[in-house]
Amino acid sequence: MSTNLQSDNPAARIAHDLKVNQWTDEAKDAAQEIATRIDFLKERVRATHTKGLVLGISGGVDSTTAGKLCQIAVEQLRAEGYSAKFYAVRLPFYVQRDEEDAQQALRFINPDETLTVDIGQSVDAMMGALSGQHTADEHAIDFVKGNVKARARMIAQYAIAGDKGCLVVGTDHAAEAVMGFFTKFGDGACDLTPLAGLVKGQVRQIALVLGAPADLVVKTPTADLEDLDPGKPDELAYGCTYDEIDNFLLGRPVSAQSAKVIIGAYAKTAHKRALPYAP
Repeated sequence: MSTNLQSDNPAARIAHDLKVNQWTDEAKDAAQEIATRIDFLKERVRATHTKGLVLGISGGVDSTTAGKLCQIAVEQLRAEGYSAKFYAVRLPFYVQRDEEDAQQALRFINPDETLTVDIGQSVDAMMGALSGQHTADEHAIDFVKGNVKARARMIAQYAIAGDKGCLVVGTDHAAEAVMGFFTKFGDGACDLTPLAGLVKGQVRQIALVLGAPADLVVKTPTADLEDLDPGKPDELAYGCTYDEIDNFLLGRPVSAQSAKVIIGAYAKTAHKRALPYAP
């Protein structure tokens, strides 16, 4: 891998901050990334004297890829004499529209154990408790509810991790990080981020090398948090495509409009990537 990033332009500085690496040989670099990130997961479990890893599986390429890395990591740990398990967690809001994708991901990952926590009632209870304390704008309320869903999912994962003595794994990568496309203290809250520094195309390439189902690898990414706009593609929320975001982070040409959108999103969401501010 090469880190040929210039320091005299915003794209290069942002890529450096997010630890993005250029790849020179996709197959070789993907294999190296897989080994490095599995070793990272193993080292963290050993260093913290924990009993394994917990990760929510949605059926998208990010959690599918991270989940497979987790399962391989704990299998290697056990082969080395360290007892560890991987708990894959399904976290539907009542019924998930693309449940079959999630089940396909689970069949590929083949986790040690699969747990299911339906967050529907807890989210509705919280929104009910807030009734009368928010605006009358139904779209604003729906957006808030989407963030409550993300935080409810992380509450469930940490509850499981606490019970099992494990670490919680997140799926954030550079293409989402630069846009701030995660819920603060929701899916942005975790102990480990094994996909950090990768652009979306690199995550997909790693998934292919791992043997993930092709339809999950190319599936249109969506956070799917909004009831009024179910399955809304990430790219529609961004105002640019993942290819443009990847190209920006890899120092390749992008349109002036896309660069403006990406740089603006990065600045606006800086607080999401920082520890809590203090005097």
